[in-house]
Amino acid sequence: MAVHSAIVHATVHVPEERQSVAAVEDRFRAGSPGIPMSRGVLHHMYGLDQRTVAPPEEQPSDLAVHAARKLLDESGTLPRQVDLLLYAGILADMEEPATAHVVAAKLGVGCPVFDLKNACNGVLNALEVADAFVRTGQYRRVLITSAEVSTRESRWSVADPDDLLNALPSLSTGDMGSAVLVSASGRPGILGARFFANSWGWKAATLPNPYANHRRMGRLEIDSARLVASFDGMPAKVRGAVRDIGVTVDDFDLVCVHQPSVPFTRVACDWVGVDPGRILATFPAHGNVATNTIPLQLATALDSDRLHAGDLVGMFGFASGASAGVVVCRW
Repeated sequence: MAVHSAIVHATVHVPEERQSVAAVEDRFRAGSPGIPMSRGVLHHMYGLDQRTVAPPEEQPSDLAVHAARKLLDESGTLPRQVDLLLYAGILADMEEPATAHVVAAKLGVGCPVFDLKNACNGVLNALEVADAFVRTGQYRRVLITSAEVSTRESRWSVADPDDLLNALPSLSTGDMGSAVLVSASGRPGILGARFFANSWGWKAATLPNPYANHRRMGRLEIDSARLVASFDGMPAKVRGAVRDIGVTVDDFDLVCVHQPSVPFTRVACDWVGVDPGRILATFPAHGNVATNTIPLQLATALDSDRLHAGDLVGMFGFASGASAGVVVCRW
């Protein structure tokens, strides 16, 4: 009998603190005197209303554990039933060991673990890996966790006006933790996944490792125009991948796309070939929560009764590097 994989559940942990777009702009002006910044520019350029901010004492592993505990409770899964734990966040507690170990220890999970990283597509790539492991019989239940505390990378001080545009995206990020459970199933759940890369575009969005720069903390730099250009040729490949999997965009009951801003969400919808009105908009109230954007849309759909058993779901990711991918599943 063939073994399939299916997504059992998805949850997020949303920190209670909110930072309004006005508060973000006021703090930036205080830290960057002499740098012109129009009031409301973050809302105008990115569609941001407010962003989520984690408590300063909490690490990425803490946010991931909050989400994972919620998932285990809601899905009726015991920690000992998890066969593999993956951590797919961009930000980590430390360089060594893998943050997955920290998450597993706090969660009380004793299975094998490892980190998996690919910018904002980390969770989508983890779904591809989990599907392969489950279908080959290596593991039966794979818990995917992720978290970001990206607000701590905000560029509050800019000395050169020419650097303003590269610094602004760092002010639109949000903090969050997420978890997704993939399990063996007698019916097809994850129907297919395809990923593509234009690695020549890696310089468009960078956060240097301080240990690679003589222990000087790197700063987040995002050239938005260059980042969009780095996805050259990928939209057609993604649309072709959907056809290869055997479905069309119109077949989807729920479509999730990566949401680093409202304008980029519209661009991504155009690339995918889906009406933006079909997307659950999450960016304005949370900011760019990076790897958590797809789990956030899944969890929001579940909470709002927009996602039901048997629904066809298309998840589309576009991440710096650059990479693009799609995962199609039957819920």
